[in-house]
Amino acid sequence: MIDISHSYRKALAGEALTFHEALALWNDAPLAELMAAADAVRRRLHPGDTVTWQIDRNVNITNVCVSGCKFCSFHCRPADKERAYITTLDEYRAKIREMQALGGEQLLLQGGLHPKLDLTWYETLFSTLKSEFPNIKLHALGPPEIAHIARISGLGQDADGYRTVLERLMKAGLDSLPGAGAEILDNEIRKHISPGKCSADTWLEVMRAAHKLGLYTSATMMYGHVEQPEHRILHLLKIRDLQALKPEKAPGFLAFIAWPYQGRGTALEKEEGLSGGANTAEFLRMIALSRLVLNNIPNIQASWLTTGLAAGQMALHGGANDMGSIMIEENVVSATDFEGRTTIDASRMQQAIRDAGFTPALRNQRYELL
Repeated sequence: MIDISHSYRKALAGEALTFHEALALWNDAPLAELMAAADAVRRRLHPGDTVTWQIDRNVNITNVCVSGCKFCSFHCRPADKERAYITTLDEYRAKIREMQALGGEQLLLQGGLHPKLDLTWYETLFSTLKSEFPNIKLHALGPPEIAHIARISGLGQDADGYRTVLERLMKAGLDSLPGAGAEILDNEIRKHISPGKCSADTWLEVMRAAHKLGLYTSATMMYGHVEQPEHRILHLLKIRDLQALKPEKAPGFLAFIAWPYQGRGTALEKEEGLSGGANTAEFLRMIALSRLVLNNIPNIQASWLTTGLAAGQMALHGGANDMGSIMIEENVVSATDFEGRTTIDASRMQQAIRDAGFTPALRNQRYELL
């Protein structure tokens, strides 16, 4: 029998919870109690009432993707000539100037696993953007893209190949690596929902290489589809264990972001009836548990995009210390039948944080206050 109060004490002291302790908290802890414990841990790590937020722009490099993710309505196959696109340099220039006019400095670049966009292509893109806009930060790609680029560029599917891709992209202008494409770090689940995407082991191996190179990274989870609570907890433990292996002075994972699967109109809904949705209580439990389990990752984001601002505000009282970006541009969630808001402006973000009882503080990707 797990003593939940003992687990709370361990978490507050910064000690690592076991799988069974974390599972007992998920299954048995009252939500209000769990959030209070997570809030206590958050306030130990981040004293005061500051909540951070960011201005950046999410630009999709391409919508062509061969991963076959059943939860995504944004992607298309290479043969779909009517829908397929690759963002042009002129489009990047316009989007970057608009972002800068709004006070943003970071470009979040993500795209599909395009069968013809190899390492040389990405090097040219990054170096061109950095030569024209030297002050922007490129928070780009993710482990699935890195593994895909290594494969189609003939660099192999191992740590050396991933390191080579990352080193060359860093030289071309890559500043940080998002934790995109993690979904649930379980190989069987990934085969089910993302048949063409890299394995959980590969995702972790790419991040291990990034940490050894000193790249700033984040970690993510998309929950609420075919997984069980046990899978979510194992996902958290894998991230925590990888963070523990990073070089001492490397930043590793700066933040963890979890969000619920939104699948209306997706193949996963059409084939299996799994539409997902934003269950606020489940979201708050996920945020609180993340804060208690991830004792070596400093920031927990209240991802409001698929849950709504109100849920994000509540999460600030249950372990989260960051509200993420205003999302100047968002295409992937919007491609589903999701009816929520996917972008807000800076004033609305700051007001939401104030209304929750906190003081907003603008940050960059390194979580440095601006």
